[in-house]
Amino acid sequence: MKVLCDRGALLDAINLISGVVANRSPRPQLKCVKLTATKDGQAGQLMLEATDAELSMTLLTERVDVEQAGEALIPADKLAQIVRAEENEPTLTLEVEGDTTHIRGADAHFQLRGFEAKDFPEIPGFTAIEKDTAAFTIKAGVLVDLVRRTLFAAARENSRYAINGVLVRRDGKKLEFVATDGRRLALCRDTLDSDGDGMTCIVPSKALVTLTKLIDDPDEMVTVSISDNRIAFGFSAGDGTGRALIASNLVEGSFPPYEDVIPKGHDIKVGFDRDVLASAVKRAALLTNEESRGVRLAFSAGDKKLELSSRVPEMGEARISVDLMSMEGDDLEIGFNPGFITDALRVIDDPQVVFELKAPNKPGLLRSGSDFVYVVMPVNLQ
Repeated sequence: MKVLCDRGALLDAINLISGVVANRSPRPQLKCVKLTATKDGQAGQLMLEATDAELSMTLLTERVDVEQAGEALIPADKLAQIVRAEENEPTLTLEVEGDTTHIRGADAHFQLRGFEAKDFPEIPGFTAIEKDTAAFTIKAGVLVDLVRRTLFAAARENSRYAINGVLVRRDGKKLEFVATDGRRLALCRDTLDSDGDGMTCIVPSKALVTLTKLIDDPDEMVTVSISDNRIAFGFSAGDGTGRALIASNLVEGSFPPYEDVIPKGHDIKVGFDRDVLASAVKRAALLTNEESRGVRLAFSAGDKKLELSSRVPEMGEARISVDLMSMEGDDLEIGFNPGFITDALRVIDDPQVVFELKAPNKPGLLRSGSDFVYVVMPVNLQ
């Protein structure tokens, strides 16, 4: 293999794919990136592949001049360090002899020992997605919005493994993403262009974080393919080709019955300016700590006011008053973890939000339009 690469494009690809490479593994091949150079007439391309045995990524770059097709399996960390260090070089030449890859710039020559490419595990390709008749397409901007508005609520390192990810559910044209950590729940909906069979799966958080890093053009189409134990996202996939592909094993286990968690029949409905509420909660949170992390919200229907207060005995207290846009129902005092409120407000694009409440010991519900619902459990205030 011999390839002349645009250094900037190669570095961008390596930086992306390095997030999938295994940091620790008894199999040294999983710490590598596989390079495959192909040539069709005058056109050439370089494919990069990596996997940690749970998550895999494939990237294609055409900003190369392929003199000789071939493949190589190279330690990802050293390859990244070398390409990054050659910052003054517009191009780099990669040439493979046996298990050694030569990387040359104008004044530098690196010899990097790797492994035989055939030892790299087989990972899903674009062709597999194209053959999946149950696959569906969605705009990248819509997909990243679904992830952004739910992933933040997913559990992290929870013993209930099934909630360490995001539930993806399709029912005909309806698509739902749901995440919870047991103290809050975020649900975001969208409508697909085409009908299809119902399906449900749990996608690991790492796969979704990696997915968002590949999205540049919100109008780019992404093909989503789901099998019994794997999900794959193909970018600009078509005719067995594309620019990028992510595939991940699914989370095993049963997701909680989230529809039962979403409360119904609230007596109190409050309308907010999103930015006003976010600012008030953030300021009230300044006088909280690990032992006293709750913020008291006192709603007054008569004058449509909200007073937020917090207190740390050895530190002091805060009181902040804001106007409500609207309020239906009786006065109420309730406590919430301020971080849980600001997390939700951060992913809401609508300048107006609705907070639905029932009682001091009942969960609150934030709505934004008809496509976003956020349930948050109250905290006890002393």
